[in-house]
Amino acid sequence: MLISDKPSLRRHGAAALALLASAVVCASQASAADVGALEARVADARSQASALAVELEAQQTALVAAQQQAAAAAAREQQLSTLLAAGEQRAAELADQVAVSERRLGIEKRRLRRARAALARRLVAIYKSGTPDVASLVLSSDGFENLVTRAEYLRTIEDADTRLAQRVETVRDAVRHQLALVEQAKARVDAYNARLEEARSQIAAVRAEAESRAANLTAIAASREATIATLRSNIGSWIDDIQAARAAAAQAASAAAAQEEVGRWLGGPYSIPSYIVMCESGGNYSAVNPSSGAGGAYQILPSTWQLYGGSGAPQDAPKSQQDQIAAQIWGDSGPGAWVCAG
Repeated sequence: MLISDKPSLRRHGAAALALLASAVVCASQASAADVGALEARVADARSQASALAVELEAQQTALVAAQQQAAAAAAREQQLSTLLAAGEQRAAELADQVAVSERRLGIEKRRLRRARAALARRLVAIYKSGTPDVASLVLSSDGFENLVTRAEYLRTIEDADTRLAQRVETVRDAVRHQLALVEQAKARVDAYNARLEEARSQIAAVRAEAESRAANLTAIAASREATIATLRSNIGSWIDDIQAARAAAAQAASAAAAQEEVGRWLGGPYSIPSYIVMCESGGNYSAVNPSSGAGGAYQILPSTWQLYGGSGAPQDAPKSQQDQIAAQIWGDSGPGAWVCAG
């Protein structure tokens, strides 16, 4: 609407109301609906934070269990590693014993070859010359002493042959037995070490899985804690907003009451802010703007007046009708319908 030509005294009153109206417009933005929405967001955030806290506690329990499992697996792995080291040391000692036995076996084998060669030569000699019997020995001897000497020599040869054969067999059996014992011990140690190594590998896998699980749970817990921290920060901000909105709403209510009181001082109350009415018409319900044809306290154009169901001219209508139609225009268009509201 256009500004009407009215006394400047009331316009000064309108200017005095401008600051108050500006505060009312700003404060009214923090309505009860805004406070309710913020309170709903806070309640939802608190519920979410509570659920996260419960989940975080459960994950923390699982994390402790996983860490304990990893520690137990590491301790068992260390124990098995110690046993394996002892087994490997024993295997090394047995390997040394095998090496010594093999060297001894080589010596015995060479002795055995020499004994066998001597035995073979003896057998060849016996084959060629034959073994002297007692009768030939008695007949070929020159006397009793010679007979005794020949008989002793024969017994010595026979004993030597017997011992040689027995020695060959004994050395062979001893070497075979020693090698069998060493190989059995080595096989047992190798099997023992293989079992230990397998067990250590299994324990290492369990420990790695437990450590991975613990690390994953730690990351999840950190993420949950960050989420809870964010929620707490948001809740604090929203609570501040609610307090500010409530204070603003209280201020708006107080400002609206003050404006209504001032409006009564200026001839109201009016359907729109008093400062706009004072600027438009000075509160004169019979005012007319000769340039635009707008009339009444609210300086409503005739075409707008008729659009909202008014009859005749606005300035000729009673106060109640002007207030009613002005309220409808304000409800549809707000302050944009009046130039003085700018």
